[in-house]
Amino acid sequence: MLESNDVERTLRRIAHEIVEKNPDMARVAVVGIHTRGAVIASRIHKLLADLTGTVVPLGEIDISFYRDDLKSRQLADPGQRQPVVHASRLDFPLEERTIVLVDDVLFTGRTVRAGIDALFDYGRPARIQLAVLCDRGHRELPIRPDYVGKNLPTSRHERVSVRLTETDGEDGVAILNPVEAVE
Repeated sequence: MLESNDVERTLRRIAHEIVEKNPDMARVAVVGIHTRGAVIASRIHKLLADLTGTVVPLGEIDISFYRDDLKSRQLADPGQRQPVVHASRLDFPLEERTIVLVDDVLFTGRTVRAGIDALFDYGRPARIQLAVLCDRGHRELPIRPDYVGKNLPTSRHERVSVRLTETDGEDGVAILNPVEAVE
């Protein structure tokens, strides 16, 4: 669905949209949801600095213990691995800031809800905007992104595979059918 140059171009477009929607970049911070959302947030952070000359705060959050569906996911798939817990890093005040929360794929909305819950444990931002590389639909919660790289038509049974150079050695996005997802 997206090749390496498509991912780069898409993130550049998202960064431009963030700048357009937020005239006071001094009040903006970018926070990525581990793992790939944090990588994408770091890239957007750099693009924002290149575009505006302003270095906005950058943070990352782990939402493992904020998920409301962790137990039900494990019951549905007993072979599923335990979540890997990463450190959260938000070393700036959230108050009076617009937080651009970043994730790789928006699906049911549960990860984003967990991300918002985690943010509120660190403070109360003025507002939260959501940026995602891919929106695949199938929402279970009333969550809509402010910035979308690519809308992907998928079935609930397909998987979206996001690969990033920092974690996977290459950039790309693919839709996998259930058989490919297992292999």
